[in-house]
Amino acid sequence: MKPILLHEDRLFPADEATRSVARALYQTVKDLPIISPHGHTDPRWFAYDENFGNATELFILPDHYVFRMLYSQGVSLENLGIRRWDGGPTESDPQKIWQIFADHYYLFAGTPSRMWLDTVFKNVFGLTDMLCSENAMEYYHFITAELAKDAYKPRALMDRFNIELIATTEGALDNLEHHRVLKGTGWDKRVITSFRPDDVVDASREDFAQNIELLGEITGENTSDWEGYLAAIRQRRAVFREHGATATDHGHPTARTADLSKADCQALFSKCLSGKASEADQELFRAQMLTELAGMSIEDGMVMQIHPGAFRNHNNDVFTKFGRDKGADIPLQTEYVNALKPLLDKYGNDPRLNIILFTLDETVYSRELAPLAGHYPCLKLGPAWWFHDSPEGMLRYRHQVTETAGLFNTVGFNDDTRAFLSIPARHDVARRIDCRFLANMVVEHRISEEEAGSLIKQLSYDLAKKAYKLGQA
Repeated sequence: MKPILLHEDRLFPADEATRSVARALYQTVKDLPIISPHGHTDPRWFAYDENFGNATELFILPDHYVFRMLYSQGVSLENLGIRRWDGGPTESDPQKIWQIFADHYYLFAGTPSRMWLDTVFKNVFGLTDMLCSENAMEYYHFITAELAKDAYKPRALMDRFNIELIATTEGALDNLEHHRVLKGTGWDKRVITSFRPDDVVDASREDFAQNIELLGEITGENTSDWEGYLAAIRQRRAVFREHGATATDHGHPTARTADLSKADCQALFSKCLSGKASEADQELFRAQMLTELAGMSIEDGMVMQIHPGAFRNHNNDVFTKFGRDKGADIPLQTEYVNALKPLLDKYGNDPRLNIILFTLDETVYSRELAPLAGHYPCLKLGPAWWFHDSPEGMLRYRHQVTETAGLFNTVGFNDDTRAFLSIPARHDVARRIDCRFLANMVVEHRISEEEAGSLIKQLSYDLAKKAYKLGQA
């Protein structure tokens, strides 16, 4: 069997002079606390602090990075235990599913998933041989047994991983029951929520009208009326604020914004509720809502994250059988300069507004996003995201945005993950890549090693706390 390779100098430059600088920088930040200000871990884990189940439930079933790769190589989602909407047969034996995963583990060579998984297997569980067909059951039984111990409960792992704060993400209609359980325990200061209102903003959803009706029931507002609808959203934002939220999140297909009159807004809203809205109408409604939500952020101080550019559920057959978020989302070409102008014309110079922009379209980093963030005080750039949350993706990001936007118009790193145990590995990769980037600037005599030492702390810890309003960094 092959050993798991986690070299102490992994991801550092190949030449010794630069590598030694990167190594020295890394030593100053490798043990800093982790700020995880945006992600998708399950708040029930932290509320009830129950042991995780078996290895399959933890590593395979929730991770679309894993099963999209396996699916691309002909492994059916049914054989991976992914539940079908129609209740059709799927594999229910977690050991069989794990064996399939192990049989195909070689497929992940060179991918970020492989690095994250190997790091978890070795650093969290102490395993030293790489996962393969032959040791699949040894892996499965060992990990599953370890997960039953108190040391592997979610709160214990939070402490072990040195996670100072983690933010989950909930929809506008979520009752926040798990965050309510945390309230007053002290853990509510370390596990907070974020407000994602796509369920009541995206008029293309099949459940949009139903969701708007439910929003009215929850808030007591007349959500068939434009002003009542906005009041209901403000009310839900306030509830999220009470449960620690400092940020909102918006997963729109595009970055388009609009600034319509109140009468036009009411007419468009009514059309969307009627089910007669065209795709263009639905897009215009989302565009208007980004501007409305920016205004609300000015009112209540919440940081606004915009995550556009994903063609979600591209594989219609998979969506029909298994539903959303099954590894079939594909990046889209995304435009920002014209798309954001209505919002920026209205609010872009207001010092109270804080927007963090993300992209899945790397071609816009230097052409659009860096110049925008390098000018508008309200704009910051989120880290390399999703498909580009990788060593090369992070390095491309730094090279393309730094000269125009600088480092202080970025917000550090966030892991944006459901895979709780991989969070330390993901932050470690980001810290190593930033050390590599800064080390290269040092050896080219563009910055001093002393300045690089200050900057790497900012990139690893301080900027995230500041950008997400998580206390003084």
